[in-house]
Amino acid sequence: MNFITDILYWISTGLLVPVVVLLIFFFFRALLLIGSFFGQYMMMRRTSSLISKELDLLNKDNVRNLAEVLPKKNPSLAVIYINRLLTTDSLAMRQRLLSDYEIASDKEISISKTLIKMGPMLGLMGTLIPMGPALVGLSTGDIASMAYNMQVAFSTTVIGLFSAAIGFITLQAKQRWYLQDLTNLEFIAELLKENQEEK
Repeated sequence: MNFITDILYWISTGLLVPVVVLLIFFFFRALLLIGSFFGQYMMMRRTSSLISKELDLLNKDNVRNLAEVLPKKNPSLAVIYINRLLTTDSLAMRQRLLSDYEIASDKEISISKTLIKMGPMLGLMGTLIPMGPALVGLSTGDIASMAYNMQVAFSTTVIGLFSAAIGFITLQAKQRWYLQDLTNLEFIAELLKENQEEK
């Protein structure tokens, strides 16, 4: 029995280095996500204000004119798919474009989802793994070893929760953006369908 528990102990302590490395990676990935999120937010604000004004005036007769007012420089994902919708006359292709947009938007939020799930998992692993050596240090009177291991345990928890918090905040905002854009795309697709049926 001692042999089996020793194997489990070796495996768990051996996982500490990969867990810490992954936590550091996710921490820097979360920082990069904050920067890209801010740039995306600024672009989304400009684009959504422009599109919402145009959509209020849009009908089946002037829907094709929407391409003229869309931003040409650094277009957002929604603008790219609006342009694609406006250049196709196939109903099946429009449905495919809407599905492609959903896939592309899901890909955009995948890093946020990963941070939300993996941050707390790795943080908990990084907390529990050093607790064993910390308790051993406490039982042998090695306070310095115990303090070091407790420091590692608490640090990994904080980093994991920080990464998850960034992922959660960005996910909430991006889901709203992409849902609004998908609604706009479906509206434009319906107007194009009406325009085509009228001809």
